Amino acid sequence: MSADGDCGYYRDPLRTIVRYAWRWWISIDTIGRMMPGPVKRLLLGDPLHNREAMRQRLSNSVALAVFSSDALSSVAYAPGEIMLMLALAGAGALSFTLPVAAGIGILLVVVVLSYRQTIRAYPGGGGSYIVAKENLGAVPGLVAGAALLVDYTLTVAVSISAAVAAITSAFPGLLRYTVPIAVALVVALAVANLRGTRESGALFAGPTFVFIALMGVMIAVGLVRFALGQPFTAPTPGDPVEAVQSLTLFLVLKAFASGCTAMTGIEAIANGAQAFRQPEERNAATTLTWMAAILLFLFIGTVAVSRLAGVQPSETETVISQLSRSMFGTGWLYYVISASVATILVLAANTAYADFPRLSSLVADDDFLPHQLRDRGHRLVFSNGIILLTIAAVVLLVAFGGVTTRLIPLYAIGVFLSFTLSQAGMIRHHLRVREPGWRRSLVLTAVGAVATGVVTLVVAV
Repeated sequence: MSADGDCGYYRDPLRTIVRYAWRWWISIDTIGRMMPGPVKRLLLGDPLHNREAMRQRLSNSVALAVFSSDALSSVAYAPGEIMLMLALAGAGALSFTLPVAAGIGILLVVVVLSYRQTIRAYPGGGGSYIVAKENLGAVPGLVAGAALLVDYTLTVAVSISAAVAAITSAFPGLLRYTVPIAVALVVALAVANLRGTRESGALFAGPTFVFIALMGVMIAVGLVRFALGQPFTAPTPGDPVEAVQSLTLFLVLKAFASGCTAMTGIEAIANGAQAFRQPEERNAATTLTWMAAILLFLFIGTVAVSRLAGVQPSETETVISQLSRSMFGTGWLYYVISASVATILVLAANTAYADFPRLSSLVADDDFLPHQLRDRGHRLVFSNGIILLTIAAVVLLVAFGGVTTRLIPLYAIGVFLSFTLSQAGMIRHHLRVREPGWRRSLVLTAVGAVATGVVTLVVAV
């Protein structure tokens, strides 16, 4: 290893592997040059000049939709994942759901505060790859980058599979078409992102805020009804989870780790800070705070109402579907909520489409990925990264049958490995730079690093 921690020993072999592997990859730009001009304009819109790049920057409200839909949409499946784990020890173990969710909420606050510091330290984009590489060395940076790229791929797969689950909960007859529906949604999302960041962001803002409003109303109605002495009970699902073991500390920890998928997407804002309007640092930190507050309310509120209503986990109907059906019946509002959940989950994959291409371009700049991933395409987006992400996500959805629970463990380990390396890197940063208030920041970051490290180990085991 070189004195500056650059790990030169590893660099040349990795460059060689990348150089030869890329010869088998057909660039989307090559395909684009072969495509007739009218067809390309129909699919992607008119080409943009490089001078238009600054105008493609995002306002805080649009950025909240683009970068936070992943984290906010996790409310649709994270509570159910906690319950599915605890239900393995019987219905009585579900009483631990709210304490586990509260623990996740505390960890969420710690990690968000840590990432606010990361934004201040790296206003040009401070994802795990950059933070780990600059503070821990090239190899830890590459591990973090690999974990993130896998995480973004699984963001698409998990979000889309959960969206299809929301659809099939409302329309059980579509259950056998899970995989075709999932693949079609991924392709549609890819085309939308190839048209450009600002256009896709404006398209996604409305459904994101509708989802927040509907979930807020559902939580508020549920809590008010119980407070006024008008309780309701969710019907027992037709396929309840069978108790197969006793309640152990490890099972509780596994429920905690599965529920921590509610924290996915937190890094997206720090990693994409350069996409915000100026001043990037302040706008990104503000948007991160908005996202955390909304997520905390929706997540804890959903879990609380679920426990009050006696919701039991099911493999064929989501928690939100059970809640809205027991509160509002199967009238128009139930289907509106189901449609909103499915839509936000589809759009959640847009977080990955915003960050996977940017991260892959950064790694390509360091000669660890093919240089074609640095190129901007027809609409000033990293087209090669978008296409690569789409192919990988489709392969995962087909391989795992579009079932969310099968994908969650793969998802969680990438998320928390990158969290841990990022916060470990920030510990080194605070010790090296010693900015004002660094001791408080150091303690906060260290607590977050230990907590996310424990979650990583639990998921791995």
